[in-house]
Amino acid sequence: MKRISSCLLGSLLLCGWLTVPVSARELPEFTKLVEQYGPAVVNISTTAKKLSPPPATEDDPSAEKPPYHGIPGIPEDSPFNEFFRRFFDDENGGIMPEHPATSLGSGFIISTDGYVITNNHVIEDAKEVIVRLTDRRSFNAKIIGSDKRSDIALLKVEATGLPAVKFGTAVDLKVGEWVLAIGSPFGFENSATAGIVSAKGRNLPSDNYVPFIQTDVAINPGNSGGPLFNLDGEVVGVNSQIYSRTGGFMGLSFAIPVDVLKNVVEQLKATGKVSRGWLGVLIQDVNRELAESFGMEKPQGALVAKVLPKSPAEAAKFKVGDIIIKFDGKEIERSVDLPPIVGNTKVNTSVTTTVIRNGKQETLEVTIAELPSEDDIEAVSKGGNKATTDERLGLSVRDLNEKERSSSANLPEGGVLVERVTEGSAREAGLRKGDLILRIGDTEIKDINQFKEVLNKLEPGQSAPILVYRNDSPLFLALKIPAAK
Repeated sequence: MKRISSCLLGSLLLCGWLTVPVSARELPEFTKLVEQYGPAVVNISTTAKKLSPPPATEDDPSAEKPPYHGIPGIPEDSPFNEFFRRFFDDENGGIMPEHPATSLGSGFIISTDGYVITNNHVIEDAKEVIVRLTDRRSFNAKIIGSDKRSDIALLKVEATGLPAVKFGTAVDLKVGEWVLAIGSPFGFENSATAGIVSAKGRNLPSDNYVPFIQTDVAINPGNSGGPLFNLDGEVVGVNSQIYSRTGGFMGLSFAIPVDVLKNVVEQLKATGKVSRGWLGVLIQDVNRELAESFGMEKPQGALVAKVLPKSPAEAAKFKVGDIIIKFDGKEIERSVDLPPIVGNTKVNTSVTTTVIRNGKQETLEVTIAELPSEDDIEAVSKGGNKATTDERLGLSVRDLNEKERSSSANLPEGGVLVERVTEGSAREAGLRKGDLILRIGDTEIKDINQFKEVLNKLEPGQSAPILVYRNDSPLFLALKIPAAK
């Protein structure tokens, strides 16, 4: 009896001893990873000069504060009058003075000679970018280039021998795999948070060209631009967005796959910008009801809802109602699969595409073009006139249509219409939405093609007089081309 009890006890102890290490081995160990690669994660702060909204126009009467004409009952020499005059800035024609704005984010060093990755939205409109290391050194960073569509920016600091991360691949990531994020949430530098991969290939409404990695890693404001590591210490993503109803973490975080990052970085290093392939179709998903209506056995592919004019798709004879099921040899299971594949296709490449048309499979050959700006695509998709956006100037313009030409007998010939003015040299020069740009320097502007041609000839840092037509009157403004970053 005594012996049986001893054996039983020994068995229980043995089972307990075996159970604890098995459980422990299932839990990840992050300490060495943080120690080795934490120093390569940096804090990024930016300073930007913000202007008040431009003066109001008939199209946008809320664009400026009303001019200050004094407040009844307050003497003219009262200090309160001076305060309100400064606020409304009546003396400066309704334009508020510049004031600094700051932002915080994260980033990581990808090479020992000082190349740094962060999000585009962290450094957008920045006049100054400061990179701070864990050893308390700080550097003024130069923006090599940025890409709004992928939300990636490449910076460079003048230093050598810096700690750097190593790249992995997101292709091998599995749902349920442990991952680690390091960043500066709310400015708390080098904070480490861990979780698992919740899903892959997520498509967000405003980001069609990035198949995001979804995780449940705690990401908060300030983590943007920081790295997402796998357990081998390899960067597999760039933390970029969260889904939140409160502004804080709610268990849904999204990272840009490192494979997208590599492609973007190569192009930014080479040219300072990113070129993507363009097919020129508006697509939607195929649900069960649509699949039945098209005679398909199961929902599959990307349904073409519109073929944009003068696009590669139009030239290749794509039709509304085509269902794209294969592109360049890759299966298209859902509509969200198509944009990243097309975007990664080299411009001027001929690609074989398989579509279902009238219940039968057909093969189309299409030559991929370069993806136009968002404003150009929007104008084409709405059937509008040709448009263009100059990111350097913060200016979007387009050709006038016949209706607009005939609306006023006094309207000058030629010119391009200002559609939008954002932060940049155009706003600083005083350009407004609704202005008609008639001349740049000594060249009269007939249409948008000539507008782009003239701008491309202007050197960074050069100032040029531009003639605009506003409120039935001509007006000269001085436009300065921003210096190269």
